[in-house]
Amino acid sequence: MSKVLVIIKSMGIGDLCILISNIHAISKKNGYPITVLAQKNTRAREILKNDPNVKEVIELNKKEIKGFFNIIKIIKSRKFDQCYIYSDSIRLYLISKLSNIKQIFHYKFFSKKGKNFFRTAKKFTEEILKIEIDPQSKIYCDKKDIEEAIKKYNIIHEKKNYIIAPSASGPTKRWDINNYIKLLEELSKKHSCKFFLTAGINDEPLIESIMNSSVGKNCVSLSQKTVAEIIPIIACCKYAICNDTGFAHIASGLGLKCIILFMDSPPAAYGMYSKNISIIIPEGESIESCGHNTRGKDKILYSEVLAKSLKLFN
Repeated sequence: MSKVLVIIKSMGIGDLCILISNIHAISKKNGYPITVLAQKNTRAREILKNDPNVKEVIELNKKEIKGFFNIIKIIKSRKFDQCYIYSDSIRLYLISKLSNIKQIFHYKFFSKKGKNFFRTAKKFTEEILKIEIDPQSKIYCDKKDIEEAIKKYNIIHEKKNYIIAPSASGPTKRWDINNYIKLLEELSKKHSCKFFLTAGINDEPLIESIMNSSVGKNCVSLSQKTVAEIIPIIACCKYAICNDTGFAHIASGLGLKCIILFMDSPPAAYGMYSKNISIIIPEGESIESCGHNTRGKDKILYSEVLAKSLKLFN
């Protein structure tokens, strides 16, 4: 049995989630679980914790991922036979070569700039494996963890249980928090709702704004919890309304019906991979034209978000 390593250079949670379908395809083609090497910021160890297709996750922090000989030492000791590098990095190729890996598959050098993220990965994997890949990613969660979350947070199906992610990696990717508050207030008038609020530690003020509003009584803050603790809670819910952030892609991978607001990132690269995602873009933009530097957070129409939110459960 040969040993397989997948190297992910991208540092975002969303990037990892999008690549999961490729990880699964490689594992299934080879017939056994594989090893994934990723940056710690992807939270790969927590997200892939229960994945039967993944044997081991090697996480490296910012300093470690920039290293050279230390990575070789880590990889070489495991004696891999194959390596799939989701990057056009010459450095990662040399690291794999010096780790005595016989078969190394990688993006063409100097080719990644400007490419569609999920389509580039999909085509790369399909050409190597000679199969067609469904890009819809799936995240696994332990049933016992889900049952515990249901009991702990009194999650009942009579209510509409939502994941709300008002944070993002930067201010240009965040819809105004007052719009979120207004939206949750309106949804609460239509149905009995419970909102689970997810955000990073740095975005705690956004969560506090919602918790201190009139709709706060219907909300539960998850901002102090780890990704591993949040995943079972997300798995208990059915709907998600989010900016383009890691929690949105986790929700999609767990099978939730998701609305994702793309205002300063390309939905063609980060939204089209999943049948669970309903895309909203700034007024005047198209899926193809919206991208990095669109700066369209003030052009996301509240009326459209509300209409699509109400349509989620119809």
